[in-house]
Amino acid sequence: MSASSKSKTAGALFGGVYSGKNIFVTGHTGFKGAWLCEWLLSLGAKVTGYSLPPPTNPSLFAQTDLAKRITHIEADVRDSAKLATAVRDAQPDFIFHLAAQPLVRESYRTPVETYDTNVMGTIHLLEAAKTLAKPCALVCITTDKCYENKEWVYGYREEDPLGGYDPYSSSKAAAEIAIAAWRRSFFKEHPVKIASARAGNVIGGGDWAADRIVPDCVRALQKKEAISVRNKRATRPWQHVLEPLSGYLWLGARLSQLTAYNPQLCAAFNFGPGHDANRNVADLVEEVLKHWPGKWEDRSDPKAVHEANLLQLTTDKASALLGWAPCWGFTDSVRETIQWYHTAHTDSSTATLHRLTLRQIAEYEIAAARSGVAWAKG
Repeated sequence: MSASSKSKTAGALFGGVYSGKNIFVTGHTGFKGAWLCEWLLSLGAKVTGYSLPPPTNPSLFAQTDLAKRITHIEADVRDSAKLATAVRDAQPDFIFHLAAQPLVRESYRTPVETYDTNVMGTIHLLEAAKTLAKPCALVCITTDKCYENKEWVYGYREEDPLGGYDPYSSSKAAAEIAIAAWRRSFFKEHPVKIASARAGNVIGGGDWAADRIVPDCVRALQKKEAISVRNKRATRPWQHVLEPLSGYLWLGARLSQLTAYNPQLCAAFNFGPGHDANRNVADLVEEVLKHWPGKWEDRSDPKAVHEANLLQLTTDKASALLGWAPCWGFTDSVRETIQWYHTAHTDSSTATLHRLTLRQIAEYEIAAARSGVAWAKG
């Protein structure tokens, strides 16, 4: 499929539901939020973003000059009055809630703020959604770490117990419990339809967060230093950021087609990669170095705060009910990620990085069409 033919069919992706629609995105200045906004804009949507300033410098949000192409609201989800006003003014057809304190290690330093943002921020948004008197699909994004991690080799299913060792993980489990309670208590007869989505360990260009392995790799490679690896045996389901975003968008599209509450779709869904992507950190770093040569060193710290060593998801539910599946494997995801960063290292102009981001979205859409996933069928 050529780029020109792709542009002609983009409006048919996700059932064509996003073209011309009002979308409200919380956390749009973050890594995943900025990618989501770029994709929505390419689908013809009108986007309102509500978030704190970008959490890093640089940030994908700034590097692509996203603020000029959306309605940009700089505010905190912990401010219930401002959030309610913004939702009311936007009158959205879709809401994607990504605003969060997203880092495990940071949650040890700021546990109260983590809970306040991740739990009460979500409740504030749910309360704001109650005021809408029009159909709206609301997708709340949590994390794969919301499960009570048994460190087993099996993938977690949506029905498995929620929990969390650290403040971040447990705050996301608490957010899931709140979402389910509000959905059952207030939204069964409401025009707003709500689902939650669980994914984690995404990689992709434009993530500059501290304490994440790929940004840490890139920062070291840019300085021609050895990559410091603190937990080489930790195994994660690595996936490119576009993989879960396709799930969020398709879940939102399916919710928008409902005329009544449907407990199968108004529910929680896992979005994760294929089994080949469940690799340890050492494997990931070695794959990165295939595309940007350098070296790494083991800096394991026995006194470091607890982080899970083994975690993966089962996506059978998303496959069965949504026809969703991942489209890029582990090597594809790492290659595209490092290509983005290497380009940014050699040419950091806004125009270049915006074009590159859109090109990778288009390439992912082409891969999805070739694989025959439901959302990519015209």
